[in-house]
Amino acid sequence: MTTNPNVGKTAFRPMAICCGLFFILGFITWANGTLIPFLKIACNLETDLQAFFVTFASYIAYFFLALPSSVIIKKIGFQNGLVVSLIILGLGSLIFIPAADNRSYGLFLTGIFIQGSGMALLQTAVNPYLSIIGPIDSAAQRISIAGFFNKSAGIIVPILFGTLFLKDAQKVTAKLEATADLVQKNAILDDLLQRVHTPYISLAIIFVAFAIFLKFTHLPEVDMDAEEETSAESGTVAAKKTSIFQYPHLFLGALAIFFCVAVEVMAGDIIGVYARELKVDPFFTTYATAFTLACMLIGYIIGIISIPRFVSQQMALRICTIIGITFTIISVFTTGTTSFIFVALLGIANSLMWPAIFPLGIKGLGKFTKTGSAIMIMGIAGGAIWPLIYGLLKDHLHIDFQHAFLYAMIPGYLYIMFFSIVGHKVGKTN
Repeated sequence: MTTNPNVGKTAFRPMAICCGLFFILGFITWANGTLIPFLKIACNLETDLQAFFVTFASYIAYFFLALPSSVIIKKIGFQNGLVVSLIILGLGSLIFIPAADNRSYGLFLTGIFIQGSGMALLQTAVNPYLSIIGPIDSAAQRISIAGFFNKSAGIIVPILFGTLFLKDAQKVTAKLEATADLVQKNAILDDLLQRVHTPYISLAIIFVAFAIFLKFTHLPEVDMDAEEETSAESGTVAAKKTSIFQYPHLFLGALAIFFCVAVEVMAGDIIGVYARELKVDPFFTTYATAFTLACMLIGYIIGIISIPRFVSQQMALRICTIIGITFTIISVFTTGTTSFIFVALLGIANSLMWPAIFPLGIKGLGKFTKTGSAIMIMGIAGGAIWPLIYGLLKDHLHIDFQHAFLYAMIPGYLYIMFFSIVGHKVGKTN
């Protein structure tokens, strides 16, 4: 079954399943915010930079596997691609068990990378599908609805995993610092890592069960290869193009996704480290990611209501960028709880960026939509690189953690502003 992108409404079943898949993506993605401080303690890591390889392992998978994922989806189909991605997620979750038993940080990173590989396949399939199962001009609204579920998971997982993994974290750290006996120290760490078993075995079971459900559920296929290439401005059929490289707005969009995910991860995953440096109440440190994701949820609600009824995707992107720059500056030049709150409020600024950037980047690609989607997904690697840059600035160049945050965030927002005004138009026929 082929869905015309110009139809006036979106089918409920595929939309509901996309929302469920986005919930899964959110749950695994935003678990990183808790895993960073947990694995720093449990694997006895010395610096935050080492701990930030959690996000690196997760997000770098998108860079290497997005294009292969596009090929896989072409070979086995959209629905089978979703099934395989969930099985890969389950496998990655099971690797956490031997990683915990052997207290192996490298094995943890392997499991996280495999989960990232599953998410790359899942994202490559579900994002273009979500963008074109209804009118392209309301794609940001549909992605916002799915994003609501994604960020709902992002609120739940820091609370759930924070309670399970970081319970009595300060007491555990104090015991480790006070204990000189290596055997006793190892016993404390081994006991701490036992907390991983039940949650990740449960996740593996859930992912495989959902994969089985999807295998026997009918989803309408969308023939993206048959999509017409239309001008963004006039709506007329554009001249046929023979190469993906004839769409510069796509590559500018992929770079916008790079910076979008970079600032999103900085505000969502790094906020716990930031909160610890601010010396705020331990409650904020433990559940830091949940605060940012709650703000993102508010932003998605605003997007669902306002796009495209009151503001265009482009205008929403510009507004969010201005808010992001403003809140970043306030967070850097304030202290304590006030600074923490404004980092969390960046969730509102970041919420509508992906929903606006992705459809603008793949708009008008026609038969290149699948490949273009994979290139856009490669931009998620921004979430791998930017925390490492922040850690390098803070831990190795000894720049004040707030100033390092400013240097990391502002360039990203400025580029997204460029894409919202100019970049998404480059190379399009007027």
